[in-house]
Amino acid sequence: MNGFSALVLAGSRGPDDPVAASEGLAAKALVTVGSVPMLVRVVRALRAAGAIRVAVAASDPQVVALARELGCSLVPAASGPSESAARGFAELGAPMLLTTADHALLQPQWIDDFRRAVAPGADVSVLLARRDVVEAAVPHTRRTWLRFADGQWSGCNLFHFATPRAADAFALWQSVERDRKRPWRIVWRLGPWLLLRYAVGRLSLRQAMAQLGRRAGLAVEAVASPHGLAAVDVDKPEDLALARQIVDGPPAA
Repeated sequence: MNGFSALVLAGSRGPDDPVAASEGLAAKALVTVGSVPMLVRVVRALRAAGAIRVAVAASDPQVVALARELGCSLVPAASGPSESAARGFAELGAPMLLTTADHALLQPQWIDDFRRAVAPGADVSVLLARRDVVEAAVPHTRRTWLRFADGQWSGCNLFHFATPRAADAFALWQSVERDRKRPWRIVWRLGPWLLLRYAVGRLSLRQAMAQLGRRAGLAVEAVASPHGLAAVDVDKPEDLALARQIVDGPPAA
């Protein structure tokens, strides 16, 4: 496959970030897993997968300095991830792969498999993993599950913006971002008939994503990941403990 551009969202929530606060650091991107800052782990995985240009959306001075050390270009972080992503897309253009600095377990193989699975006509592709796949990899993880007719799903913090038209996806993302913990509100945007299908368990994730995209004039698809660990990011201190255990192995008896 050809090389690609990638954007890493590494904005800081400051003292409100529970992971950074638990480690006494200014930003979550600086927290280490396997003795390596999470931002470094993510950038290395992207480059190993063939990224020819990596940009980092950041505002914290230490994160900005680290991104420069890594040879990444910089995008000023906005107040929310969707706006930061829009700024990055304006800088990098299509095609662009998007991920986050807290995707500490990110592997080049996951990126390769995702890019190979992207449909040729898709403007935007979103990687998700089914609950059974995630729990087979990490049986006791606690995640937010999106419940649809074809299973329960968790996001994998990997997005592919394939065409210039994908710029229209960021306004859609902002609305989804506000309601990500309330899937029924997302489905409501699709109209009462599809909301009814969702309520009775007849709406699949792929149907919902496709219709949501059509409302924005885009071809949007959900891609199923075979890698359960791809759904593990570091949002909470317990996620950090899990990521470290996966990388370092369980403590010696």
